[in-house]
Amino acid sequence: MKASLDLLRSFLAVHRSGSVTGAAELLGLAQPTVTAQLRALEEIVGRPLFDRLPRGVVPTAAGDELARRVAEPLDRLAAVLAEDSGTPYPRTVFLGGPAELLAERVLPTLSGLVAEGLELRASAGLPEQLLDDLTAGRLDLAVSSVRPRRRGLAVEPLYDEEFTLVAAPVWADRLPEPVTPQALREVPLVAYGEEAPILRRYWRTVFDTRLTRTPSLVVADLRAVRAAVRAGAGATVLPTYLCRGELASGALRELLAPPVPPLNTLFLAGRPATAGRREVQAVRRALLGAAGGW
Repeated sequence: MKASLDLLRSFLAVHRSGSVTGAAELLGLAQPTVTAQLRALEEIVGRPLFDRLPRGVVPTAAGDELARRVAEPLDRLAAVLAEDSGTPYPRTVFLGGPAELLAERVLPTLSGLVAEGLELRASAGLPEQLLDDLTAGRLDLAVSSVRPRRRGLAVEPLYDEEFTLVAAPVWADRLPEPVTPQALREVPLVAYGEEAPILRRYWRTVFDTRLTRTPSLVVADLRAVRAAVRAGAGATVLPTYLCRGELASGALRELLAPPVPPLNTLFLAGRPATAGRREVQAVRRALLGAAGGW
């Protein structure tokens, strides 16, 4: 008996996602169907392709070898079938990134493609989860705030975000010029995370000292941080793109203008298996082309 394409597609989805449940979601099939297909393929090849774990599966040596042999031909076939479609963007693109960047920059950039017929599914998350989803095949592209170090991903720089120290006028008017860490001790700090990584990096790179205070307000969304600081909660460090309008209107004030502001490079990561798809290429080109103006 020969293995059908359906069996091989399901096998490859399980191999890439690390679970039958994940593969079923990727394929749009019921989990029992994928399980049955996997068992049928194992009967055909005469050996187990995965070791079952309490959560997920791990490929055996035979499973890894089969995946190595079938991945490229199946990906090429999928690309050919997609290109034969008469629609401009034959398949849905699954894209992940930081929530704030998706809302403020990425989705507005891609709105024109959506208007032209692109189907897009965007999900927000932290870098490790986004890269897990990308590696498992649940995403086609991911914007990451840390450089991905995983094998099998295509990675390119997307955007250098600058950071600035800001507060509402009610606080800015009380502070001396230039602002010092000592002067800021009387100002509540608003942070994205309990460990305040953005604030700590600013203190280290601009003030050349460690931040030893804990933030007064922590909220895991930089848009909420912006809103709280704009309302007078205290001071914070934000990406410049996220507060450019508030700085222009005077709702927020830049407390310090260092000669070289802290930078963080955002990366666009993708899977080689989907890089050639027409719709993935369109999203990639749109983001790379627009990022310089963010």
